[in-house]
Amino acid sequence: MADLFTVSVTVRGYETDAQGHLNGNVYLQHAEHARWELLRAAGIEQRALLAKGVGPVNLESTIRYHREVVVGDDVDITCAFIFGEGKSFRVEQTFHRPDDNTLVAEVFNVGGLLDLKVRKLVADPREYFRAVASDPGVFGL
Repeated sequence: MADLFTVSVTVRGYETDAQGHLNGNVYLQHAEHARWELLRAAGIEQRALLAKGVGPVNLESTIRYHREVVVGDDVDITCAFIFGEGKSFRVEQTFHRPDDNTLVAEVFNVGGLLDLKVRKLVADPREYFRAVASDPGVFGL
């Protein structure tokens, strides 16, 4: 099995809440950053999707917290797109400490590709991604 796509971040002071923990909204921002980095690694640029008349949309997000993350912590964020037969897809992401691989959080998303003209989800998002990707293998396609 291939390694999961991974992005590394270091927690900055302004990303924390009053208790000194990484703010919940920032988990979502880091997760989105990792998703866009996976797209970029696959050779998919936002402008290429827009030129095809589609844009990614997030339909649902869930965060599961497992351990504290504080200022200065390094975190590796994995990202895997999981396509089924429908209009939506899942993105499963984990946040781990790189030194001991401790799971600190999980983010689960349901997304789709919105047809920007008719404002509805496209029938098969995987085909749009495949059509614009220079390296669809990053997606496992």
